[in-house]
Amino acid sequence: MKPFLTFLSILLFGHSIWSQDKLDRTLKKFNKESVPYIYTNDLASAEGTILLDTRKKEEYQVSHLKNAIWVGHKEFDEDRVRSKIPDKEATIVVYCSIGVRSENIGEKLMDMGYRNVKNLYGGIFDWKNTNRPVYNLNNQKTDSVHAFSKHWGKLLTKGIKVYDKTKE
Repeated sequence: MKPFLTFLSILLFGHSIWSQDKLDRTLKKFNKESVPYIYTNDLASAEGTILLDTRKKEEYQVSHLKNAIWVGHKEFDEDRVRSKIPDKEATIVVYCSIGVRSENIGEKLMDMGYRNVKNLYGGIFDWKNTNRPVYNLNNQKTDSVHAFSKHWGKLLTKGIKVYDKTKE
């Protein structure tokens, strides 16, 4: 029995390392690191942070970080953001599925004069993979996460993957 438990532990731990390594490689490939990263542990303890969800509306509707404001990616509206966040010194964290689209929006925010912008490393996928809560449109905890596509969904190792429009 003990060898089986040891094997099972190695298998589960190894999968976690593989997933993190794949996420690291993906971010290095697609991001310039032009927006400083914040990691899930640091964000979980950050007070007074404004969270901006840069994913598609249907992704946000499935689940998002608590109190996150949806700003979208292609739909990003500078005037709407300025009206919601007039303080250029506010601490803002942008996120998407893994941190690629959010880097683009983070760059736009910095170009708009916001001085304290961070990009959530690994996005909502890493947030959920580290057992942190996500919420649906009714502000109730959910295990569902929009996985964007089957390709990108491989980086989401916890929760229920959703690929199409879903109403919870």
